Amino acid sequence: METINRLESEVRGYVRSFPVKFKTAKANHMVDEDGNDYLDFFSGAGALNYGHNDEVMKKALLEYIESDGVTHGLDMATVQKSIFLKTFEDVVMKPRNMEYKIQFPGPTGTNAVEAALKIARKVKQREGVLFFTNAYHGMTLGALAVTGNASKRGGAGVNMPGAIPMPYSGYFGKGRDTADDLEMLLKNSSSGLEKPAAIILETVQGEGGINVADFDWLKKIEKLCHEHDMLLIVDDIQAGVGRTGPFFSFEPAGIKPDIITVSKSLSGYGLPLAITMIRPELDIWNPGEHNGTFRGFNHAFVTATAALNEYWRDDKLEKKVLRQSEHVMTRMQGIIDAHTRFKAELRGRGFFIGMDCENAELADEIAAECFKHRLILETAGPNDNVMKVMPPLITPDEDLDAGLDIIEKAVHTVLERNGLLNTAA
Repeated sequence: METINRLESEVRGYVRSFPVKFKTAKANHMVDEDGNDYLDFFSGAGALNYGHNDEVMKKALLEYIESDGVTHGLDMATVQKSIFLKTFEDVVMKPRNMEYKIQFPGPTGTNAVEAALKIARKVKQREGVLFFTNAYHGMTLGALAVTGNASKRGGAGVNMPGAIPMPYSGYFGKGRDTADDLEMLLKNSSSGLEKPAAIILETVQGEGGINVADFDWLKKIEKLCHEHDMLLIVDDIQAGVGRTGPFFSFEPAGIKPDIITVSKSLSGYGLPLAITMIRPELDIWNPGEHNGTFRGFNHAFVTATAALNEYWRDDKLEKKVLRQSEHVMTRMQGIIDAHTRFKAELRGRGFFIGMDCENAELADEIAAECFKHRLILETAGPNDNVMKVMPPLITPDEDLDAGLDIIEKAVHTVLERNGLLNTAA
């Protein structure tokens, strides 16, 4: 670690939480340079939903490289891009009766968000974009403007106009519907709220603390967008590609976004790939008006195509995730219930689960204790108060239980260390 600590910028983050050098990785396991095996409940922050080095994707990628297939193509036409687009249409869009144009805005999720914000403003000819408390949409300036976290916003060093914060679903607790609050503001000409071009939201806020939007709330937000001539942007970068069960996290709510951003696990292999999905009538870009050098990473097209064919031509993976999710939620709630002095709340959907600790410091302590026992997971939320459980979607039942055993042991150890080990009878 000496070389990394000496030469890498102070901005480095995850290496501080996981202070070992990893050498190999397979499926839902990572191995460090000393041969120690770690269970992965992190999934590359959601970029490895299918785990590490999937055999089907690896084979397809190696064959493509051996054939001297195009690697870098800007937005030129390539055979592999065409295959990916047709597969995405056949496997993802057609079964869901979706019709969108696909934009390749750059290699990362924040690039997809920037493109979404720009096209929304261009279409509506209005500057404002409404976002929600605890939102996270990326680290470039446009995406950061619609991100709620104060420390991340503070890193911008400049004012970020054109963004309007509103309370997310459940922000004030039960009994208050924040969609109704927004409706009142939009309808009242004296509210001071200028009509925005768009609303951007996550159906499950990942970095914000695994805050889950109520489906009725999502439907109301969609209805308000229609009634007030605003576009609905759903950021499905972390919650999508099966993380909550279905391919898109918004499917169970029955809403139809105008614009969708997808990245992280889209390539299936951890390779950078992002798309912005735009309703065809909104695709009013001039050629080259939004571009980037790495729009056409063909290696990612190869693995993304293999992932779609392998995992999404039927609903087996979705059903597996939903079944296992119930087990994980039950066991984790049992851990909370067994400790009467441990004040924590469990929430989530699919393999996107969070344990919100009233004492925020406990979350980081528990995560660190898990790592000592070779389980990799992270914390999230405004004060890193939520321990995130995000296993790869391919994780077998026995490894889920092994990881949950480690969490249970870590909670017990940390509570004992803090004098809070008062278990229920």
